[in-house]
Amino acid sequence: MSTSPPLHSGTTNSRARQNILIVGCGIAGPVLATLLLSSPQSVARLPQVTILERNTAALGSGQNIDIRGIGKHIINILGLTDEIKETTTGEEGVKIVDANNRIWAQYAADKTGKVETGTSDVEILRGRLAEILLGKAKRVSKDVEARGGAGIEFVFNDTIEHLDQDDDKVHVRLTKAGERSYDLVVGSDGLHSRTRQLAWGQAQDGCLKQLEMYGAFFSTKKEAADGEWRSWYHSPRGMSVMLRPSGTKDKSTMLVLLADKSGAIAREMRGSERDVVLQKRLVLEKLNGIFWQESRLKDAVRAADDFYFDCTAQVKLEKWSKGRVVLLGDAGHCASPFSGMGTTLALAGAYHLAGSLISHPDQHDLAFEQYEENMRPLVTKAQKLAPGMPHLFHPQTFWGACLLRIFCAAIYWSSIINLLSRFKGPPAQVRKFKQYDFVVKKEI
Repeated sequence: MSTSPPLHSGTTNSRARQNILIVGCGIAGPVLATLLLSSPQSVARLPQVTILERNTAALGSGQNIDIRGIGKHIINILGLTDEIKETTTGEEGVKIVDANNRIWAQYAADKTGKVETGTSDVEILRGRLAEILLGKAKRVSKDVEARGGAGIEFVFNDTIEHLDQDDDKVHVRLTKAGERSYDLVVGSDGLHSRTRQLAWGQAQDGCLKQLEMYGAFFSTKKEAADGEWRSWYHSPRGMSVMLRPSGTKDKSTMLVLLADKSGAIAREMRGSERDVVLQKRLVLEKLNGIFWQESRLKDAVRAADDFYFDCTAQVKLEKWSKGRVVLLGDAGHCASPFSGMGTTLALAGAYHLAGSLISHPDQHDLAFEQYEENMRPLVTKAQKLAPGMPHLFHPQTFWGACLLRIFCAAIYWSSIINLLSRFKGPPAQVRKFKQYDFVVKKEI
């Protein structure tokens, strides 16, 4: 699918229009493209952007995510605050429950947006947010094209097979579209980034810091008892389950978290990372004897057409760029779902990378340095998980699960949680951050 002129169309200006390939159309990719086309410079100087996405079927799915602190500033710059808030899940907070569904503690969401609790005031399904951000990118592209610019080319259901670079270009070979060359390539293709593997080679080996946890996400038919609160159940054997609202009347979402300190799951899944049948079978086995909504959970796993299973990990790299290739979002600095910061980091990264590239249009090395300088402090804070996390919340014994619920109850009844949320919530509350002169068209 293409919505733009040929890749290498020139301009009458002294400086040729840059060709930038963005690999990945999740959260960060469309935001980066939108902001790159929102520079105050003349439309003839705006870059030609190509967005490459391997699996368009996955764009509309995904688990509950949140937007915090600096992320909210960025969606406001994009003019999407109202649209996003109209499609949130409406989650009211989180309840810690036992096998009989008794509530041991409950922590309400802070709807003012001033305090960062476990439930943000902007909770949304990842797929819905991706659709909104992609829609914005398409509208901005159409506007740029109408004014004589290049806009965005969308290449869907294709992937990179090969990548190499010289001093002037990055040369890629796509499975379907063949060989192409770009001035810059941005890898925004997630935790298991193909771009990172191709550009870094063996230098990226060991960059994944495994947290010895796996997660399985899927949705299920909503029941009347589900309500608008997140229910979080902790089972012995290092497993927990979250049941959450989706923002719709007919669907709830589920997340099963599995501790893997022994490495047994990792060994079983090695070489079968995309085998959904094997993944479902493994999760079904783990759910045996869970005692909380066991039949419902198993039926939901079997029926799910949005089932997603993966390890939880962080990405640790000394540098996020190599030559003319740069990494964005989880591909460069995944903080893991336990940080509560994945979406916010993706938005902030797209904002700072776009601003840096616009500030240094002919000096990508300086742009990449500025991008890292502005993002490193936030990423470093986000990757510092609380002591004992995530295994502290995934005990291996019956008595360990009981003690965890007692601990959560004590925190709740003592009101200490209010102080912790105010002073030690997710590290997203950036009051001051570098400003760039983006000109994002306001839509009515």
